[in-house]
Amino acid sequence: MNHQKIRTPWLLRCPDAKDKIRIFCLPYAGGGASVYRGWAKALPAAAGIYPIQLPGRENRIAELPLCDMSRLVGAISEAIVPYLQCPFILFGHSLGARIAFEIARHLRKKWKIQPSRLIVSGSRAPDIPEPKPLHHLPDEAFVEELRRFSGTPESVLRSQELMELFIPILRADFTVDETYVYSVDAPLSCPISGFGGIEDTEANQEELRAWSRHTCNEFTLEMLNGNHFFLQTQKKALLQSVRKILFRHFALC
Repeated sequence: MNHQKIRTPWLLRCPDAKDKIRIFCLPYAGGGASVYRGWAKALPAAAGIYPIQLPGRENRIAELPLCDMSRLVGAISEAIVPYLQCPFILFGHSLGARIAFEIARHLRKKWKIQPSRLIVSGSRAPDIPEPKPLHHLPDEAFVEELRRFSGTPESVLRSQELMELFIPILRADFTVDETYVYSVDAPLSCPISGFGGIEDTEANQEELRAWSRHTCNEFTLEMLNGNHFFLQTQKKALLQSVRKILFRHFALC
């Protein structure tokens, strides 16, 4: 298959045929592909880094965001399946981790394809529901609840103009997350690596460790300094650990 002729809005660029392994990265609620800016330069050149761009943000701002997990998973899976002839890893932070998990299960069910590894970051295990849902709240209460995540700058939260732009995206993403219902299925056969923030109140160590029951393979967990957005504040440390994971996979290629 000629990768250069394939175009999809879900990826910012077509995967390189020379990749030894590919990492498809899913963002947190409200985030876009830019969350993973700089990853390609920080990781080995043989690893292709491909952030997934969800509709309704950044270069897809004119599109309506999706509010349903199954539709989102199905659309992303269809978009990336042409690029899964070589080893690949799914990475997701927070909501992105649960989307990545469901993509792995969807790929297994529909195409008998499995990732080489699932990397989950800042996320409760998929069978642990959100204890404090907020997608249904009126705008004022919804914005107030967003403060507990410490991911949206106060200047943005206080800007009516900016929040009119962001609320529909955030509400859609929280709807995906909070209406998602885990269904029992066989554990994944690929290893799962988990990362968490020591001060993260949205996904504590016990909730992260619960991912171990969703693989029949190896499970590892590393806790980093920081809150729910250690993905940004501890980027260097996180990428160092991801590099180590990649070199383990290179040895198997």
